[in-house]
Amino acid sequence: MSSSVISKESVSFRFRLITLLLVVVVAGMSQGLLLPLLSIMLEDSGISTDMNGINSAAMYIGIFCTMFFVEKPVMRFGYKKVIVAGIALVTLASLLFPFTESLAIWFVLRLLVGVGDSSLHYATQLWIVSSSPADRRGRFISLYGMAYGLGFSIGPLGINLLPLGRAVPFVVSCLFFATVLLLVLRMKNEMPERAARGAAAENRFVRTYRMAWFVLIPGFLYGLMEASMNSSFPLYGLRIDLSQHWISLLLLAFGVGSLILQLPLGIMSDRIGRKPVLIACGIIGSLAFFAIPAAGDNVAWLIVLFVIAGGVVGSFYSLGLAYAADILPRSILPAANVIASIHFSLGSIMGPTLGGYGIRYISDSINFLFLGATFLIFAMLGFVFRPNRRAEDVTASM
Repeated sequence: MSSSVISKESVSFRFRLITLLLVVVVAGMSQGLLLPLLSIMLEDSGISTDMNGINSAAMYIGIFCTMFFVEKPVMRFGYKKVIVAGIALVTLASLLFPFTESLAIWFVLRLLVGVGDSSLHYATQLWIVSSSPADRRGRFISLYGMAYGLGFSIGPLGINLLPLGRAVPFVVSCLFFATVLLLVLRMKNEMPERAARGAAAENRFVRTYRMAWFVLIPGFLYGLMEASMNSSFPLYGLRIDLSQHWISLLLLAFGVGSLILQLPLGIMSDRIGRKPVLIACGIIGSLAFFAIPAAGDNVAWLIVLFVIAGGVVGSFYSLGLAYAADILPRSILPAANVIASIHFSLGSIMGPTLGGYGIRYISDSINFLFLGATFLIFAMLGFVFRPNRRAEDVTASM
């Protein structure tokens, strides 16, 4: 292969990677904005915390449902077309929020946003993971996580646009989507690698669980944590007399922690292994969540704890995907990504729902105690998990 061909392929790979990362940044901004913004708008309208939490869960119900059919469109039409469809759906649904205050309509719109977000995230993460060389997989998937974390941490700042008009935060978000869509349209479409003919879909999912059950848990925990923090924390913050300004900055601090450690943790996992990094992050994250209620309304301590918690658990989803790619054949990576996304959706549905009921009926701080316990249990499970090092040997039988 000539050097000019190699150079063109390298430029094409870099352009594709940068474009996909920008898509993830904007998608993260959208999710990071919608969750706290809509929660605050409903709270200001007098909606109870449990109903607020149920309505917030609609986005993740959409994400969950999408995972049962998104693999086939990606296999049939390729990554690019699914990403374009996802961007279009999220943009159109977001533009409709300011025109109504109906809980039922907002529930449907959130479902549609979830479907669009899920589609574009599934396609982008699978495209990045499947095309990354093994020795740099942790680094590249960490860049994916950093991109999402950057967008997700910037997103809540859009709350401060609300005084300019109900529609302003939504319009700004949609303008960003329109910009990245222009870049996506310039990319060359590609198709995922297919499993060998005759392999049953059920067998791929069963095999994935058997070989990689532990590495699929981080998706659930990340969804649980993300949705809880962005949907229920604003309600907790208002109850301890934090202003909307401080709530948005604390959510930003959580995202900043993730940005600071995302790449170092990815590189570290390439060198010493994914499992020890995940176990250590789970223990540290657990301690940080347990300590948040003790900080009360002390903003300085809350910022420190949010940065620590966000830093160590903000890379859970991306590290889980990288770990799955390490121990699974490439032909069943799409199945692993589907399962990880389903787990993320289940965690995300449970997060705001349990958070809303917990705040109303148990305690304002129950969310942080619950998150601390779940991350500690995950870390303990890591000590008993033994990955199947012969994953590639079964590829031929797939």
